Amino acid sequence: MKCVICALVFIFVAQSLLAQEFKDFGRERLNSSPRHGEWVDIKSGERTIKAFVVYPERKDKAPAVLVIQEIFGLTDWVRSMCDELAENGVIAIAPDFLNGQKFEDADGARKAMMAVTQAQVETVLDAMNSKLKAAYSFYGAPPELPEQVANISCPVYGFYGENDERVNADIPKAEELMKVAGKKYEPVIYKGAGHGFMRSGEPSNPNFREGDKKARDEAWARWKKLLTEL
Repeated sequence: MKCVICALVFIFVAQSLLAQEFKDFGRERLNSSPRHGEWVDIKSGERTIKAFVVYPERKDKAPAVLVIQEIFGLTDWVRSMCDELAENGVIAIAPDFLNGQKFEDADGARKAMMAVTQAQVETVLDAMNSKLKAAYSFYGAPPELPEQVANISCPVYGFYGENDERVNADIPKAEELMKVAGKKYEPVIYKGAGHGFMRSGEPSNPNFREGDKKARDEAWARWKKLLTEL
């Protein structure tokens, strides 16, 4: 089984969003999906972490995508995204780093995510690192230091919103660092989109933003094409 990592996917940064609520959605897609989804256990050091897995409907071997949850937890929406990935031919695996906790306020989510250590995350990710074929970063902060790119062993494809200057400000530096290190980094900035456009551009989202839908559609089209190249 080929493995890829979907790094920093759907992670919202809570700055300036503390007073807002973000309603969960996506259960309808999960309930009506013909694909098989299940919870499995992943050993992480001395801990056991639950993960949600969705399998594609295909007879041949499929690549696997490791999906990193958003700040609000392993929500129905993230699980519905796993189903959408499986619909496009991959096995989607989403570890639950918050042990079942879900949040609709950014402040509570931020505090819970801060309690998750980098070591806990890396223990899960390192189990698949030797097999990584690609990384897809959806509006995750780009690397700023040479040591942050030294261990990158696969191509990195970035998906960023035009109106997300806090994150985008570091893209040129990341491009230079990756070039010097001989690593492949292909960032694309989607016009008119803000941070978290994959979530807010989904029409079934109660907090839907019309300006993000076009970016979401374009990002999905690019992502699907990249997945077929694995």
